Amino acid sequence: MDFRWDIIVEYLPFFLQGAALTIGISLAGILIGSVIGLFVTFGRMAHKWFIRLPFVWYINFLRGTPVLVQLFLVHYGVVPVLFSNGTAVTSAIITLSLNSSAYLAEIFRAGIESIDKGQTEAARSLGLTHRQAMRHIILPQALRRMVPPIGNEFIMLIKESSLAGILAAGELMYWGRAAVGQHLRVWEPYLTVALLYLVIVLGLTYLLQWVERRWAK
Repeated sequence: MDFRWDIIVEYLPFFLQGAALTIGISLAGILIGSVIGLFVTFGRMAHKWFIRLPFVWYINFLRGTPVLVQLFLVHYGVVPVLFSNGTAVTSAIITLSLNSSAYLAEIFRAGIESIDKGQTEAARSLGLTHRQAMRHIILPQALRRMVPPIGNEFIMLIKESSLAGILAAGELMYWGRAAVGQHLRVWEPYLTVALLYLVIVLGLTYLLQWVERRWAK
């Protein structure tokens, strides 16, 4: 097979620029999604059903519909209403934040519920309020158990961020498609894109394993 290295050399700066944007969009999505997800978690764990119900359906909707559909709804329906100068990157960050918040809410809930309820009762018997018991006793322990699934969610976001290229956001996949369109060659651009995604995901995987080992000590 005639492999065109010159295409990779020509587009390498754009691929690297796209990889940086891919990481940036995914990082913003996981951070904002964590804040929203934590709020949704406590709503999801409310004792009264009419408080719990909207949060349950918030999670059901975002987990039960394709990310691409959510991206179109946000880009063509929500962003024009909220932002006069909204961009494809804005739409991607909002979509990934909302989508990840639903998954993170379930991760947080599972982590909190995995802690023995006896510890909460013991903390309350020592005079701590429910909020203080959650903050100082439950959450620090639950957070250790949440690291692996949160890492998996971050990896999923990195791969789902490739959908933003459909809206012409200049992330990694966008530049791969641009190279294919210009040179009418498939192997060189898409293999390079795949390799860069692999480097990002493997790098993040090893980083998370290091964090887990450090926290386990």
